[in-house]
Amino acid sequence: MSTEDQNNTDALQSETGSELKIHLERLPGVGSVRAAKLSKLGLVTVRDALMHFPRDYRDFTGGHCFDELVEGEHASLAGTILNGSLRTISRGRSMLTVQVETEGGVVRCVWFNMPFLAPRFTVGRRLVVAGQPRRNDSKWEFSHPEVRWLDEAEDSTPVEWLAVYPLTDGVQQSHVRLAVQAALGVAADRLEESLPETLLQSKNLMSIGEAIRSIHRPENRNALEAARKRFVYQELLMLQLALRLHSGQQDTRQTAPAIEIDNKLDNRIKALFPHDFTNAQKRVCAEIATDMRRTKPMNRLLQGDVGSGKTAVAAYCMLATAATFVLGSTPGEEGSSASSTSRFQAAIMAPTELLARQHYQTLTSLLLERGSPLRVGLLIGGQRVAERRKLREQIESGEVHLVVGTQALICSEAAFANLGLVVIDEQHRFGVLQRSLLRQGTSDPHTLVMTATPIPRTVAHAVYGDLDISVIDELPPGRQEVATYRVSLDQVDQWWDFFRKKLKEGRQGYVVVPTVDASGRDMASISSAFESLANGHLEAFRLGLLHGRMKPEQKASVMADFRANRFDVLVATSVIEVGIDVPNATLMTILDAENFGLAQLHQLRGRVARGRMQGICGAVTDEEAKASPRIDAFISTTDGFRLAEQDLILRGPGDILGSRQSGSPPLYLADLLRDGEVASEARSDAKTIFESDPALGDERFSRLKKVLLGRWSATLNLGLEKVS
Repeated sequence: MSTEDQNNTDALQSETGSELKIHLERLPGVGSVRAAKLSKLGLVTVRDALMHFPRDYRDFTGGHCFDELVEGEHASLAGTILNGSLRTISRGRSMLTVQVETEGGVVRCVWFNMPFLAPRFTVGRRLVVAGQPRRNDSKWEFSHPEVRWLDEAEDSTPVEWLAVYPLTDGVQQSHVRLAVQAALGVAADRLEESLPETLLQSKNLMSIGEAIRSIHRPENRNALEAARKRFVYQELLMLQLALRLHSGQQDTRQTAPAIEIDNKLDNRIKALFPHDFTNAQKRVCAEIATDMRRTKPMNRLLQGDVGSGKTAVAAYCMLATAATFVLGSTPGEEGSSASSTSRFQAAIMAPTELLARQHYQTLTSLLLERGSPLRVGLLIGGQRVAERRKLREQIESGEVHLVVGTQALICSEAAFANLGLVVIDEQHRFGVLQRSLLRQGTSDPHTLVMTATPIPRTVAHAVYGDLDISVIDELPPGRQEVATYRVSLDQVDQWWDFFRKKLKEGRQGYVVVPTVDASGRDMASISSAFESLANGHLEAFRLGLLHGRMKPEQKASVMADFRANRFDVLVATSVIEVGIDVPNATLMTILDAENFGLAQLHQLRGRVARGRMQGICGAVTDEEAKASPRIDAFISTTDGFRLAEQDLILRGPGDILGSRQSGSPPLYLADLLRDGEVASEARSDAKTIFESDPALGDERFSRLKKVLLGRWSATLNLGLEKVS
C-alpha cells in the first residue's frame, strides 16, 4: 500500500459516522488524479459512488480454475499477458494471438480481423478473460473472449458478474470500479434504511446494505435480481408518494372554479365545429366535464395519436370555461354586453410559435363565424414590446378570455383576472414543474395536459401518478393510415418520379431534413437540400423554406403561403413536427431518416395525415440503416401506441418525466416497460400509505420522508411540513 493510501486509511478510521461524506480522493487506490476524473460524472463523495448504479453487467460466471476448464463451458480466468502477435493470414485476414499466464497454466486468446485491439495487449498487463475455451494443439484457447482489464490496485480474483457503469469522456470503467469497491469497503453498512421494516418483510426485500453490495458486486444472478428489485421498488414507490403528495397539497391548499357544462352548453359549443366529434372525443369531453364541475382542480393527461382530435377537445374545454361567468356576476342574454371581467379565462401553452399561431387561428375562426363575444389573444416571444404590454393589460383586466401562447405565458409573468383552465400542449416538451407555473392566487385553474407521443398505460400511471388519464383511441371518419416506405439510395430517383407525379395531381408535400447546417456526418442541411431540389428533382415546382432560425414573422408568413397553396413543397427541418395542419399536404420525404428519433419520425408523418386523401411518406436512408430497428418499426406500423412501446424498448425510459425541462432527477434503475408490475405494485402501496398517513408523519416513515424530499422536493414544490 502506498504512503498516500495508508494515510487515507488512517484518516477514514477516525471519521466515524460521516463515512458517506468522505471525498473519493481520500479512499485507498483512488487518489486525487482519479478523483478529479470521477468528478466529471458527479462522483465526489463515497455516497455518490455507492449510488452510481451499473447500467449493465458482463457475465463472468463459470469455472475459475485452469485445471477445471471444460471445453465449451463458460469460464473466466485472471492472468498476466506474456506476449502477443498480430499477423496476416489467408485472403488478407488478420489474427491477433495473445498468451495469458494464469495461476494454473497458460491460455491462448485469439481475435480475427480486429487488428486495432493489438496495442492494448502489452506485456505484463493484468486482465480477466471470459468465454468458452476449446482445445487446440493441446492448449486451451479462447476465441474472441470478453476482457476485463485489471487496475494495479484492483482485486485480481475474477468476479462472476462484472458491473458496467455509465461513463463520460476521460473516465474509464476501472476508475469507477476502484472507487465503488473502495466505497463499499468503507461505508456499505453506513447507508440508512429508508424503507420501514414492515415493508421490507412484507415485500421480501433486501436490506439497504445487502442490496448496495449485491447491485455492485453480485455473487450470482439471484442476488443481482433481488438487489435490483429492491431499488426499483424503492425508486417507484418514492416517485408515486411524491406525486401523491404534490396532488394532495393542491387538493388541500387550493380550490378551482366550478365549470358547469350542461347539455345546452355542450351542444352549443359542438355546433361551432365544422365536423362531428368522434365517440372517443365525446367520451373524453364527458370525463373532463365531470372533473371541471368540481371545485377540486382537475389534473388530467389527454393522450391521443397524431390526428386524433386533441386540439378540438382542448378548444371545447377552453370555450366552456370562457362561457362560464364568475360567481356573483349577472350574465346577460347571448351577445349582450355583460361585463367581460365576469367570465372565466382559459389559456393554452404550446411548445412552438408555429403551433401557437395555429391554435390561435383555430379558436379565432370558430368564434368569428358565430359572432361570439369571446376574445382571443396571442402571446408569443417574437411580438413587439408594446404589443405584448397591451395584451398583458387586456389579460389582466379580463378583456381577453382565451389566451394562446408559448412559454412567453410564463416568462412575461402574465396576470389573469379569472384564470379557470390551463391547457399544456405536448406535455413531453414541458416538465412537471412547469405545469405549476401558471397557477396564480388562491384559486387554482383546472389543468389539461396533452401529448401526441403516446405512453403505454403502465408507464403513464407510473410517471404521471398525479394525473388522471384520458385516451382518444379513435381517428376521425375518413382518415386513412399513411402509406410509409423505406427509400434506399438506389431507389431515390424512382421515389422522386413518384413524388412529382403526385404533386402534378394537385397535392402538396414536405421535404424534411435533419439539420439547418451542414454536418460532418454527411447529413443533408436545409440549404443544400433546398438548392439541390430546386435545381434538380423538383425544379418544376414552387418551393418554400422553413427552419427554426427564421424570425417568427418569417415563419408565420411561409406557413400562411403554404396553407394558401402558394408553394407546392415546403422544405423544412423538424420545426414542423408538432401540430402543423395543412390538409392538402399529403406527401412527405424525410431525408437521412436514420438521424431522427422514432417518436419524432411518427410526429413528422402525422403532418400528412390531416386530410381526406391518403398520406404518403418516404423515409430516405443509407444502406447501413437497412438494419435499423428504429426504421423497421417506423415502416411497419402507424399505431402511435405500438411505436411508443417500441421507442421505450429501443432507447429506454430516458427523459419521459420531462426532467431536462424541469430539472427533475432521472430514474436510476427502473425500466418502465420491464418493471410494469413493480410500478403497479408501488402505485398501490403508495396509495395505501398516503391514505393512512398523508403527511408521512409516522416515525416509521421518517427516513423515507427525508429521502423523498431530498430527491423530489424542488421538482414538485413539496413542503410536507405544511401538509396536515
